[in-house]
Amino acid sequence: MNPRKTARLTGAVLIAAAMAVMHSLPASAASSGGTSATDSAIDRIEAENPGLLAAMKRDLGLDATAARDLMATQEAAIGTENSLRTALGESFGGAYFDAATRKLVVSTTDASEVAAVTAAGATARVVATSAAQLDSEVARLNARERSAPSSVTGWYADIVTNEIVVTALPGTAEAAKSFAGSHVRVIEAEAPQLFVKGGDAYYIGSSRCSVGLTVQGGYVTAGHCETETGSAQPNNGTWAGSSFPGNDYAWVRTNSGVTLEPRVGSVTVRGSSSAATGAQVCKAGSTTGWTCGTVGAKNQTVRYQQGAVGGMTATNVRCQAGDSGGGFITPAGQGQGVVSGGNTSTCYFQPLGEILSVYGLRLLTG
Repeated sequence: MNPRKTARLTGAVLIAAAMAVMHSLPASAASSGGTSATDSAIDRIEAENPGLLAAMKRDLGLDATAARDLMATQEAAIGTENSLRTALGESFGGAYFDAATRKLVVSTTDASEVAAVTAAGATARVVATSAAQLDSEVARLNARERSAPSSVTGWYADIVTNEIVVTALPGTAEAAKSFAGSHVRVIEAEAPQLFVKGGDAYYIGSSRCSVGLTVQGGYVTAGHCETETGSAQPNNGTWAGSSFPGNDYAWVRTNSGVTLEPRVGSVTVRGSSSAATGAQVCKAGSTTGWTCGTVGAKNQTVRYQQGAVGGMTATNVRCQAGDSGGGFITPAGQGQGVVSGGNTSTCYFQPLGEILSVYGLRLLTG
């Protein structure tokens, strides 16, 4: 291993270890008031968000104690993943949160880095293909999207199995392999749909969508809420930018009388650090309210009837028509993205970081 990488890994280990200690202090240990800073933060979250905790209990099967533990563990995992992603560089093979062990699993293509990954508090795994190589294969398929058969509904890099997965309609696996290559794994599932319908929440003509996360001057939401509803403006503002297909994001510049709060539902937004695959996440939508589940594969290309969208994240969170644009957030307040669409088993979201970057927006935080 070269000296520069050794230095980066050493720094990552120190940072990750410090975060792990900070997030694992027992309640009896830390501050002069008798509770740790982590416990105090989670007490605040519980007090502020009764609807969220009820959703975690219903959808994730967690009681109050398990929910508290999960919040602290996943917040520490976010910092560990970010540190190791930088330190491992081109040998980084992806990371995911293992629900069974409640530990972050970090993959590397370099066996000599296993000890450093373990020292940082993660479970190390050696894989054949780096995350960058997997993403390159996704980009190759993206470039050929127009030639894909209509039965192919998307593709993504599965960092858990370290392979490319193509999703296709039932009974069409051979056509998918003919397009993408025999080396890919094919998963058959029903076609994804966009989540827009007439009704409640913020209106665009006779349709409605859901507010995502608030930013300085307005809020972010799904791009198809603008393009699929014609020239109508939102009832609480005006379209300031949108992109669909290709992407599925937009932002609305709100009217002067609209009060903006740094919340998704009742959860105060604390930041926008991306949660690992396998981590628990919740969303607030105007149709289904609070629903929770698990982060799936990232950087997915999804082929809707209206066009393909790349760079999305899959979840098993329950979403329905009208939830489009609604905000995804971790239980501890890290904003993740906005609802795009899906089917009965999958809900996709457009990651928040890209939206903020494209439009130069500043996320409102509490």
